[in-house]
Amino acid sequence: MEDGTVYRGFGFGAADAGDVSGAGEIVFNTAITGYQEVLTDPSYRGQIVTMTAPEIGNVGINPVDFESARPWCAGFVVRELSPVVSNWRASGSLDALLAEHGVAGITGIDTRAVTRRIRLSGAQRAVITRAVGDPAAAVARARRHPSLEGRDLVREVTAAARYEWDEPIWEGPRAPGARPVEPPPVRHHVVAYDFGIKRGILRRLRSSGCRVSVVPAATPARDVLAMKPDGIFLSNGPGDPAAVGYAVEATRELCASKIPLFGICLGHQILGLALGGRTYKLKFGHHGANHPVMDLGTRKVEITSQNHGFAVDVDSMAGRAVLSHVSLNDKTVEGMRHGELPVFSVQYHPEASPGPNDASYLFDRFRTLLEERRRR
Repeated sequence: MEDGTVYRGFGFGAADAGDVSGAGEIVFNTAITGYQEVLTDPSYRGQIVTMTAPEIGNVGINPVDFESARPWCAGFVVRELSPVVSNWRASGSLDALLAEHGVAGITGIDTRAVTRRIRLSGAQRAVITRAVGDPAAAVARARRHPSLEGRDLVREVTAAARYEWDEPIWEGPRAPGARPVEPPPVRHHVVAYDFGIKRGILRRLRSSGCRVSVVPAATPARDVLAMKPDGIFLSNGPGDPAAVGYAVEATRELCASKIPLFGICLGHQILGLALGGRTYKLKFGHHGANHPVMDLGTRKVEITSQNHGFAVDVDSMAGRAVLSHVSLNDKTVEGMRHGELPVFSVQYHPEASPGPNDASYLFDRFRTLLEERRRR
């Protein structure tokens, strides 16, 4: 780690062959389950993920549960890599997946110590390497790695071209004998910006009766408006929201169109900037599937899935948006809505994947805005 701390363990994945190494900002994730969804979430681009659960890998790998086509993180740190795979849905191992995609893993690490260090000192850059003879060189390499601040990682994960999403919805886990559920009839057309979008979000939109057109992150607002959407969605994604000025400008124009707009995670931060607010980097971010959030409208508390390292500055939104949700861990902004326009966003992940489904009502809220626009 860049502060000079060195942890020794055993390589797996791509780190088990030669000096294949990973460098990035190291974060910890407190989810007990869902490592497949974590690994394949494009929002982890540029980060080394430390799992706080003590054993990882026991359910193997099942591509059906992936949130994208491949792992995106720069490295993976675990306390104990399960020596066996024990799940009837598994088609491979975690070790093999990381090896196939060039992701360095390390096991045998005191992940509690790593987590405490990150909590106390804040986000750090780190390196996973098999070049163990000179730890000082590895520390220097971590310090040379670029910070996430100011980096546009969205261009590295976004789709190359527009596409339509219409994946079937399945009855439970997809397996022999499982049947796809008849999707609801299409009533609305939603254009979704792909800043690193998760498949779980696309499934939720489709199950809400939406035909979903996914467009690359740099698509101008005029091109989206030419598609005559009933609604617009801003997705999750990696990196610093202030570095994606093209998305902020497009969002500003789309808000002015008065078409219903819903943002999640990076999309929430981009919306905050588009409305004239500011964002800042959190000390160590929110990563996990057990974060409590209060809906200030209903005073209900929901347990949420989160993955972000930046946040919207609450003071900067005064007079620009209404605070709708707040984190009960650190009081940061977790949701907001415009006072007059059909525009709202949340910092966390209501689609879960992994995580609880407490916040799935937000997709119903978006659908209600689409229905109201249709009636008008």
